[in-house]
Parts: sequence; C-alpha cells; structure tokens
Amino acid sequence: MVNGRTVLERFSAGGPRGSWPAEEFAHARRMEGLAAEVVMDLATDTFLVIVRGDGAE
Repeated sequence: MVNGRTVLERFSAGGPRGSWPAEEFAHARRMEGLAAEVVMDLATDTFLVIVRGDGAE
C-alpha cells in the first residue's frame, strides 16, 4: 500500500484493447464489493486497478 492505495493489477497501456481489460477487471472487483478504480501511471505507461484506503465500499 502506497499513499493509502493498494494496486490490485497492472495492465499495459500499449495493448490493442486500451484500458478495457483494466476496466473489466475493476468492474469484477466492484461486483465483489471492492471500491476498485482504474488510474493511469504515466511513468510506466500502465493502467493500474487500485483501491483507496481499506477498499471497502
């Protein structure tokens, strides 16, 4: 956990589907009750699926 955020998964921004895999993964985590969201890490050119704080909604 860094700055109150936990990274659940990383997805390459260079993939042919763009952010879709990250959005689909985040949606599945939200269905499980986690407050997952997708953010872009410009330094590594990846989409990160994160939860802030403890992650519970």
